[in-house]
Amino acid sequence: MMIRKRRGTLAAASALAAAALAVASCGSGGTAEQSGAPASSAAAGPITIRVQTFGGGTNFGYKNAVDKWNAEHKDIQIQHENLTDQFEQQYWPQMIQWLQAGSGAGDVVGIDEGGMGLAKARTEWWADLKEHGLESRKADFPAWKWENGVAADGKLFALGTDIGGMSLCYRKDLFEKAGLPTDREEVGALWPTWDEFLKTGEKFQSKVKDTKWADGTNTLYQVVLYQEAAKNGNVSYFDKDNNLIVDKNPAVKTAFDFAQKLSQQGLTAKLRNFTDEWATGTQKGAFATLGCPSWMLGAISGNAGDEGKGKWDVAAVPGGGGNWGGSWLAVPKQSKHPKEAAMVADYLTQATTQASIFTDFGNMPSNTKAQQDPAVQGAKNEYFNDAPVGEIFAKSAASLQPVFLGVKHAQVKSAIESVVQGMDDGSVPYDKAWQQLVDDAVKAAG
Repeated sequence: MMIRKRRGTLAAASALAAAALAVASCGSGGTAEQSGAPASSAAAGPITIRVQTFGGGTNFGYKNAVDKWNAEHKDIQIQHENLTDQFEQQYWPQMIQWLQAGSGAGDVVGIDEGGMGLAKARTEWWADLKEHGLESRKADFPAWKWENGVAADGKLFALGTDIGGMSLCYRKDLFEKAGLPTDREEVGALWPTWDEFLKTGEKFQSKVKDTKWADGTNTLYQVVLYQEAAKNGNVSYFDKDNNLIVDKNPAVKTAFDFAQKLSQQGLTAKLRNFTDEWATGTQKGAFATLGCPSWMLGAISGNAGDEGKGKWDVAAVPGGGGNWGGSWLAVPKQSKHPKEAAMVADYLTQATTQASIFTDFGNMPSNTKAQQDPAVQGAKNEYFNDAPVGEIFAKSAASLQPVFLGVKHAQVKSAIESVVQGMDDGSVPYDKAWQQLVDDAVKAAG
């Protein structure tokens, strides 16, 4: 697992490769039907479909959905492998190696939005889901979510899982300790702007000495970046011709400047998100606020555990929204069971499945039918003090603006966030951080 300083790709690859080798592959199997996807011919024993994902806490939220499938489909069993919580640093570099080598990848693999630019360009890596009847799913997704799963040559290679939306999660008990409002509406009113968010943080830390206001620089940097990208042509590190624009896009500099202020004012616990230390900090109350796209709710509850139940709540984010995150499921061409893998990808992205994932774990569906499900729109999250998460995230889902992410977005994002984190932990001087960010982005972009 990655710790605060970034390790090399080799160590990450070795860890993931060892995990893959530990998985026993299964042979031929029987049949099943799901939304018109063709079934395989009958054979002697059950087929195991390996679904590989990433993410902290409850990650993709697949536990209950996988248990339900496995109980109902004895001839095709899903084996879910959550390989790491580090997408850019570990999961995606290793997945690229497996895809290039033609072996090692699962039958169904999750891809974060940051990897989709490269995935779309490498059409030879993927099975065509059109061949398994899944072109009929187009009406289930917003146009941008569907189109991002279509490769450069027209191949349908991926179906959408969740989308982002934005809120801000806060420790209700710690706010009470600091003498701040705890009601989510009143909390949201504390910070209509990010400047007010910083001022509130200073008030909090003047009262609560053993807890920091925020987890670190990277999480909130990302929130601000996506908000600002929407104001600057819906681009971040690359323009829509895949030209690197880190030093030209005001969205990047605005997000960087905010992260620097947050760090300079001593408001962070200096934790890099999605590390073991960050997970432990969530559990032990090392920080009071966290930028929260819908999928982050599962990360918090998974990391904080039973002891955190009722301590966290959900409020409006400064700046009025944003869109961070969302993933897709693809079937690598190397899968020995592409038909069954397509059936599983189909199942995991169906409206009923995505709705149950949201009500169970908080990942906001990209499936528009699931978004309209009364169970989703009226959902409350018991762990987060019965916060009306359906109302909060369903409302934001209707107005989400996708941000263009280039072919090498994941590599550049990793390099930039290492600098933003280094600025916070003291390994990168504040007065040199911006130039290093630009230089490292250029190197990562190749």
